[in-house]
Amino acid sequence: MPAFDTTVPLGPLTALLLVMAAKHYLIDFVAQTEWMARGKERVIGWQAPLGVHVGSHALATLGIALLFKPTLWWIALVDFVVHGLIDRGKAVASHRLRFAMTDPRFWWLMGFDQFLHQVTNVALAVLLVLG
Repeated sequence: MPAFDTTVPLGPLTALLLVMAAKHYLIDFVAQTEWMARGKERVIGWQAPLGVHVGSHALATLGIALLFKPTLWWIALVDFVVHGLIDRGKAVASHRLRFAMTDPRFWWLMGFDQFLHQVTNVALAVLLVLG
């Protein structure tokens, strides 16, 4: 693990952070179908919709890794697992807490989900730059 005072090339890191954020936006909000969005939130039968959704994220991350640093192809697997855990965790919390969309806590949960995804994207970008 690099020390905290490691020199990081700011240009590539900034570019990767922007690409990862754009990837997340496109897959979570543009390309995600209703089947995926509703399906991954189910109590039962959520595996296929969630798998397709997180698989889309992983494929996009794989493409980014192959373009930037092919030896780090495996971060796509990390993205698949982490993204799946975050999305399933939000679904389980939603079922247990039952916040209505009019409840501010619903949006806090949604925001925390997106926060965790962006923290993941930052970690992946740092791995790509330093790896």
